[in-house]
Amino acid sequence: FMMAANSTSGTGGKSSGGKQSGPSAEQVVATFQRMRQEQRSMASKAAELEMEINEHSLVIDTLKDVDPSRKCYRLVGGVLVERTVKEVLPALENNKEQISKIVESLNTQMQAKGRELTEYRERYNIRLVGEDDKQGKNTTSQAKESEGGGSKSGAGVLVS
Repeated sequence: FMMAANSTSGTGGKSSGGKQSGPSAEQVVATFQRMRQEQRSMASKAAELEMEINEHSLVIDTLKDVDPSRKCYRLVGGVLVERTVKEVLPALENNKEQISKIVESLNTQMQAKGRELTEYRERYNIRLVGEDDKQGKNTTSQAKESEGGGSKSGAGVLVS
């Protein structure tokens, strides 16, 4: 691993007084990988909740055309409870709405984490393995994420 000696360190929330030379390459890699894993976890949870929304939608659509006094069973705390369709539908619709709000919040958090990752990559000149193949010929500094291309003022951190 190689890391550029960047002199800019004022974008974080911490003020270290300027006595430290910055984190080691291993620390940069570990932090970057932790941030990527956090983003992946959020995406996984959002996908899981999207599936729950779809399941709720299927059940709601099915029960809308059923007699409201008809009995149905709902799993509550691991126990099947007998209810009427009229009692279950509002709860299902409310649950679906709450899950949708959580998914929106997760999507917002994922976007923020993506911006944070991009800033971190730029700050420490991080290149992902295989990125040189895609961007090695690109020497413009205005390319989307050109950390992997061209000759910059220092080497970067290579992350697999």
